[in-house]
Amino acid sequence: MLIGEFTHNIDTKGRLIIPAKFRNDLEEMFIITRGLDGCLFGFPMKSWENIQDKLKQLPLAKKDARAFTRFFYSAATEVEIDKQGRINIPANLRQFAKIEKECRIIGVSDRIEIWSQANWEAFADVAEENFETIAEEMIDFGF
Repeated sequence: MLIGEFTHNIDTKGRLIIPAKFRNDLEEMFIITRGLDGCLFGFPMKSWENIQDKLKQLPLAKKDARAFTRFFYSAATEVEIDKQGRINIPANLRQFAKIEKECRIIGVSDRIEIWSQANWEAFADVAEENFETIAEEMIDFGF
């Protein structure tokens, strides 16, 4: 299970250290792509296969399903963790997530999320303010 929150800097070549705690679950190669809320998603191969299975079930005739699938897959790329524990994030994904230097890497069960520090702080401020309200709404999902 991927849990926790870490801060690392991305270098000028787009390389980011993946926290050691996440490396075993992610293995040597994993998939990163555009995420939601302005972050990047990183999926271990097994989780990526599960996502693919679900996306294949979306109805091709639905415009929103086609748009989501295109946007999600078009940026997806395999990344490999090098001997120093780094991955290289392509420029298009860095631009999408507004990642320039300081990053926040968080574990979210079966994936990691990579945030620019500014986007993470903005998200966390709003989430913290509304945490109790959000928790109350989770009852609707059987939580």
